[in-house]
Amino acid sequence: MTDYTTYKRLAASEKGKENKDMFEKLSSMERRHYDLWMRYLPKGTPAVGPSNRTVYLTLFLRRVFGASFAIKFLERREAKTVGKYESLKPMVPPDDQEAFQSMIEDEKGHETAFADIVAGTYVKYISFIVLGLADALVEIAGIHAGSLGIYNSTELTGLAGIVAGAAASLAMASAAFAQAKQGFEGRPSLAAAYTGGSYFVAAVVLALPYFLTKEMLSAISLSLAFGLTMIAFVSWYNSIISSGKFVKDFSELAGVMLGATVALFIFGNIIRALFGITI
Repeated sequence: MTDYTTYKRLAASEKGKENKDMFEKLSSMERRHYDLWMRYLPKGTPAVGPSNRTVYLTLFLRRVFGASFAIKFLERREAKTVGKYESLKPMVPPDDQEAFQSMIEDEKGHETAFADIVAGTYVKYISFIVLGLADALVEIAGIHAGSLGIYNSTELTGLAGIVAGAAASLAMASAAFAQAKQGFEGRPSLAAAYTGGSYFVAAVVLALPYFLTKEMLSAISLSLAFGLTMIAFVSWYNSIISSGKFVKDFSELAGVMLGATVALFIFGNIIRALFGITI
């Protein structure tokens, strides 16, 4: 009932005919599933209502991230649901076996197929956004740590990150443009813009704490907290849209960022000691 209500609301909010039709099909499918389950409730049992929290959350995600993301967000439960249905199949009356098997097949594949059809045009660019963010989080965090080892000023450290971020974002954009021209279905210019833009935004966010406080430890701690937050978001988004493993992706990227931070902080201190830098 929750999925039925959600798809019904999504269909009502769509302007494009193709997306609207797909959401209507998904809604009808979930309604059939609901009606099948209602057969097994005792007579007089009140109708089951939707989880409004899930409905509103999905509508919000659709508004922010697009139709494909909203469907895949709901779809995450399908694998677990199929397992439950398979275990219940021997208990289903013979007259309902065909309908029950049809419901299982729906849960196995239909929503994934529909999600691919209604995928937003920007979804193909998500890998370029992730590339820009991931590189920035590792490189800029490392630059800040190395600069802290050299400078006594948090402002200089922050500026070093922004300047390096601006240069690197242009380099990343150029590389993405060249890569996208090799058989990519989207526009190379957009791929370059997403990569460079996401890189520079991440660089600015990571540099911000260094202008808010003159305390070195506070600045780097807050910057790393911002970085871990962005890594968590990227890992969560990727786990939904690409069916990835959130914990695995988060742990790997966070480990690389923190490792680079420690290594370059030590390197910066070595440079400071060797050259006697006092600024």
